Amino acid sequence: MRSAHPTGPPMEGDPVIDRALIGTRLAPFTVEVDHGRAASFNEVFTDLTTEHAGGRRDLSVAPTFLFGLDLEDRSDVLTGMGIDPHRVLHVEQGFVYHRTARVGERLTFSPVISDVHVRGGLEFVARDTAVTDAGGEPVADLHQVIAVRPLAVGEARA
Repeated sequence: MRSAHPTGPPMEGDPVIDRALIGTRLAPFTVEVDHGRAASFNEVFTDLTTEHAGGRRDLSVAPTFLFGLDLEDRSDVLTGMGIDPHRVLHVEQGFVYHRTARVGERLTFSPVISDVHVRGGLEFVARDTAVTDAGGEPVADLHQVIAVRPLAVGEARA
């Protein structure tokens, strides 16, 4: 998955991430939203008293909770791209919710690499993830961008 330097091994400053990865669908993964994880993320959204006062019979999760679950993706995509996770910076996140996610649901995350580009010496990777419920109905669309710091002089690639 690494890009190759045309005359030999990659050199300092060469892009590591191959733009051909744009459009790559990563393996979907399913997560059950359990109360403990949701409560440890943000207890306000998982307080049964608060939920009942709002007329809800089940527990909703904080709007950004799904990003935490998406970050738990263990597909090791970054390493597969030749990226040392210690060089990664979180740049941006955004989301569109189709409905509120609830404790007890089984949610499937289907990520795709939507962009790879270089700007100002940093490499950027955008990842869009569709989140659906057990019936395949949309819950949210997540968007995140990471930046990959360039190698320092003398630093070896992963």
